[in-house]
Amino acid sequence: MFEVAVVFLGILWVVTLFMFLAHTRRQRKLDTERDDAAALRDQRLKELARRLDNYQNGTVRMGEALHELRATVAPLPDKLTALEQRDPSTLSFAQAARLVGMGASIDELTQS
Repeated sequence: MFEVAVVFLGILWVVTLFMFLAHTRRQRKLDTERDDAAALRDQRLKELARRLDNYQNGTVRMGEALHELRATVAPLPDKLTALEQRDPSTLSFAQAARLVGMGASIDELTQS
């Protein structure tokens, strides 16, 4: 009877050891998969951060270019008015556009 108990406990110990080793292997595999997923996530975050930086830099450059264009274009209406007033005998494009908007024909424009 004692031998049966020893054999039973031995078998139980071997089964327990096998289950422990299987659990340890599964746990290592899950840890590896989790680490791989974390590495992919980190890589994706770095890529998205890089793209966001590029987008922001492009937006800043575009804003600077827009500011420069605004500074270049701002004096144009005054210059156009000055040109119109310098030679009143000629019909400016702006005046012609106003006359066309009021319904003037081509003949009326050429006579003006």
